[in-house]
Amino acid sequence: MTPMNRRWFLGASAAGAALEATRASVKAETAALPPRTPMSHKPQPLPFDPARIKGLSEKLLVSHYENNYIGAVKRLNAIAQELATIDFDKAPGFQINGLKREELIATNSMILHEVYFAGLGEGNAPGADLAQAIDRDFGGFERWRSEFLGMGKALGGGSGWVILTYDKHGKRLVNSWANDHTQNIAGGDPLLALDMFEHAYQMDFGAKAAQYVKIVMEAFNWSNADRLYARYSKA
Repeated sequence: MTPMNRRWFLGASAAGAALEATRASVKAETAALPPRTPMSHKPQPLPFDPARIKGLSEKLLVSHYENNYIGAVKRLNAIAQELATIDFDKAPGFQINGLKREELIATNSMILHEVYFAGLGEGNAPGADLAQAIDRDFGGFERWRSEFLGMGKALGGGSGWVILTYDKHGKRLVNSWANDHTQNIAGGDPLLALDMFEHAYQMDFGAKAAQYVKIVMEAFNWSNADRLYARYSKA
């Protein structure tokens, strides 16, 4: 072996030994980690009497709440239990990707359904601060309403969400669009949500998604959006 080859061999051997030592150290640290305690989520109660929402049946609202919202909470808790036991050093990538994607879907479904239900009740208007922000960022309430309603109609026959969002990056309100639970503005906080998945309207309206959109917009109760806007805009 020439001197150059000997130096290369010794250097490579030293690098390989260092890598193995690092791997052994990481494995030892991982083995010493305490077991992860998964977070447990509890469903929020409906914030209104489902028999008193004008234009939406009690049967539809209860089904939506129990099957879709509570179902998302249960699914999220089950995923959390699974993630608490997985060995991330040994698990294949597809298993990790699948669980984390399902965690994201269930989390966003839970949060957006809570915002959706919190926005229903006796129809009213936004409070002074939120109304002023809507005027500033949309050019008036009617302009906001036209855009929000149009986005809801455009999703009819498909699936997704229309979300009045406070964009912390731009410090402004935007109407954001999502056709599933993995899409939303990064850094955006939802104030008001319109569920455009068929489970939210098919039982009452069949394929008439546009009629559902109009009914829900008349039932929007802005008190929760007012409260959230005050919190997010002053943070």
